[in-house]
Amino acid sequence: MDDQPEAASPEPLDRRAELSEFLRTRRAKLQPQDVGLPEFGRHRRVPGLRREELAQLAGVSVAYYTRLEQGNGRNVSVEVLDAIARALRLTDAEHAHLIHLARPARHKKKRRPARAQRVRTGLLYLLESMEGIPAYVTGARSDILAWNPMAAAVFGDWGALPPGERNWARLVFLSPAYRDLFVNWDSKASDMVSYLRLYAGCHPDDPELSALVGELSVKSEEFRRLWATHNVKEKGHGTKLVRHPLAGDLTLSYETLNLPDDEEQHLVTYHAEPGSASAEGLRLLASWGADAGRRDLFDDAGRGPAGGH
Repeated sequence: MDDQPEAASPEPLDRRAELSEFLRTRRAKLQPQDVGLPEFGRHRRVPGLRREELAQLAGVSVAYYTRLEQGNGRNVSVEVLDAIARALRLTDAEHAHLIHLARPARHKKKRRPARAQRVRTGLLYLLESMEGIPAYVTGARSDILAWNPMAAAVFGDWGALPPGERNWARLVFLSPAYRDLFVNWDSKASDMVSYLRLYAGCHPDDPELSALVGELSVKSEEFRRLWATHNVKEKGHGTKLVRHPLAGDLTLSYETLNLPDDEEQHLVTYHAEPGSASAEGLRLLASWGADAGRRDLFDDAGRGPAGGH
């Protein structure tokens, strides 16, 4: 990737532009028949609903909605945003994102420098005690903050990476090995961008986020394409299919637990269906201990093994 252009100096995300593009892309996803409106004529100049159709559904004037879609969310009420969210059929995550963009929290005090992300000692002990269960803690911007040996066995010994590279988005889009690790890489990549978009709505002035988005936009065409969709999603639960060189294909269900004392930190655990081949694969990895560590994921970067969290 030596021939890639250098990323520009990070600039805060433009909240007005984010609001404008978010509303436009949501409106483009809806067709008149989706919301019970008659469709007149087959040829429409723009994809999805027209502005006047959306304004009618939300019960606001076309001029008012147009100003909002142009990024002017000044003095817009929560009630109007709720009506627009209903008209656009937004998910809970999209609804929250709209409110963050249109009605940013007012900070009376001068912005403080970002504090270091730290994981509580008790949580580190909990990770170590979760034998046979891959688990890790993520923080702001999907940084990987802590993990247990089983997570290293399945996803990679992140201790072999410099702290600044322990980030899920960077690994998914910039590490070729992670394309092989996740059988449905496209789904994982889409999820990662949706998580970052949701975080960006709450923290548009985060310089580290701006730097990360700038770097990924320069180095990954897939990231640029997904970032332009303005999709947002909360971390939750689901299933991932992982291809492991020792244990074979593992179908793993994951749960994301929000930590009560830090809204940006999440505990993520993985498990397999009892009695399944995947459960047996995890059992074998646990029995192999340190010998099962996925150091091979970073071999292409020329990094040697390193332990610890």
